[in-house]
Amino acid sequence: MQSDFIKQGVERAPNRSLLYALGLTDEEIRRPIIGVVSSYNEIVPGHMNIDKIAEAVKAGVRAAGGTPIEFPAIAVCDGIAMGHIGMKYSLVTRDLIADSTEAMAIAHQFDGLVMIPNCDKNVPGLLMAAARVNVPTIFVSGGPMLAGHLKDGRRTCLSHMFEAVGAYHAGTLDEKGVLDYEENACPSCGSCSGMYTANSMNCLTEAIGMALPGNGTIPAPYSARLRLAKHAGMKIMELVEKNIRPRDIMTPAAFHNAETVDMALGCSTNTMLHLPAIAHEAGVEIDLDKANQISANTPNLCHLAPAGDTFMEDLERAGGVLAVMKELTKKNLLDTSLLTVTGKTLEENLEGVENLDPEIIRPIDRPYSANGGIAVLKGNLAADGCVVKQSAVAPEMMVHEGPARVFNSEEEAISAIYSKQIKPGDVVVIRYEGPKGGPGMREMLNPTSAICGMGLGESVALITDGRFSGATRGASIGHISPEAAAGGLIALVEEGDLIAIDIPNCKIELKVPEDVLAKRKAAWVCPEPKVKTGYLARYAKLVYSADKGAILQ
Repeated sequence: MQSDFIKQGVERAPNRSLLYALGLTDEEIRRPIIGVVSSYNEIVPGHMNIDKIAEAVKAGVRAAGGTPIEFPAIAVCDGIAMGHIGMKYSLVTRDLIADSTEAMAIAHQFDGLVMIPNCDKNVPGLLMAAARVNVPTIFVSGGPMLAGHLKDGRRTCLSHMFEAVGAYHAGTLDEKGVLDYEENACPSCGSCSGMYTANSMNCLTEAIGMALPGNGTIPAPYSARLRLAKHAGMKIMELVEKNIRPRDIMTPAAFHNAETVDMALGCSTNTMLHLPAIAHEAGVEIDLDKANQISANTPNLCHLAPAGDTFMEDLERAGGVLAVMKELTKKNLLDTSLLTVTGKTLEENLEGVENLDPEIIRPIDRPYSANGGIAVLKGNLAADGCVVKQSAVAPEMMVHEGPARVFNSEEEAISAIYSKQIKPGDVVVIRYEGPKGGPGMREMLNPTSAICGMGLGESVALITDGRFSGATRGASIGHISPEAAAGGLIALVEEGDLIAIDIPNCKIELKVPEDVLAKRKAAWVCPEPKVKTGYLARYAKLVYSADKGAILQ
């Protein structure tokens, strides 16, 4: 066993003395020692129940003959961090989580790991650690939040809440209406109830084979979530016995499966940052250009919020991620021969699976669209690519040309939107918010929600070298690469320049003559870094661009 390095032989007597200090018995020490990575905290709604998930996991480990030992991982609530300096610290925690988990796992020589993530960067951070450490590992998340209900009975969620603020500024919703959303949009523990980043990544963890069926969709308050956690605790013992490791599961074909499921589900654009970063740790390189090839072959089968009016609990009722994958196998879009943490192949996992609600999960011959949920655009404005959640774009905005309205920060853009300076047809440009320039690549949910809430979602586009929440909808194009701080063309855009967006043809162009751009380039000076001390300053020096997954050098 891996843990023999800390418990076998006279030379390890000092190590054993410290295990005794934990209160462990000889019997417990002799068993496989399983690290239970708990992301519990009291500030993130998606993590407030993880203490109970961890206890259920530990019960499962003990039932199967192992010794569970819990240690923590941090997590940021993107919703609480949104709209202020705190959002600069969201993406950067992905690497803190991976690094600290690697340190704990290797320092203490666990025989296996059970990862318990839930929200946003916590999921990819732990997947990165799993690939890096490469001891038998299984994931069980905290689960999604239930949808809310307004006083008039309408279902609601966090993306509606953000848009309600825009509606208030537009004068179409009063303070009483905002309060109705505020008190009812987030009614339970769990990751926010739409197909936002957290739920996208938890579903893809299941799709890639690193979690048991139901991991992405069983709601956090359901007792079935605790039963799933117990089964995960039992299953890790089988993975340890069979020596099935993350890199046996997270193969190139598995990442291709995950990207395909991503397109069918209509996941967050943040997956285009996280999947390459996780793959990199697994020794697999993902080319962003392949996303469009996968999208062209993969029908979009789900329209969960913010793309539609259905929620994670509906997807669970319809059969969950496995039911989506079952539809995809009808056109041979997945490699079903791959090994998963069930100890079985995907083909075996899919036996008997049915689509229980063809309105929640469209049959593959009756999709929402023939193409997948995400598109990668290229052109002079994004030579290395940018991304858009095309499944959440209004039809009239799929092709758009308009004058640039240029802002060097999210705060400047928000002020202009709320003061009604943005007009139908405009293209809002928010720059110096990329991985280096931010630093930290903030999410732009506030400005995109403001645009939609003020009734401009069908007439105004927004482009940025920052990124978006999974709750964003509309013609919101992020991850512009190269970013402004790296001298990308977005740094040279001036007020009134025409920008042409063609999502169906995956193009984005700044319509300014080359000689004019050359003069602007010669005169351009990169602004002083916004942050010069602390972790963010170190991060800015080490981070690669968004098209590389914003991984660190």
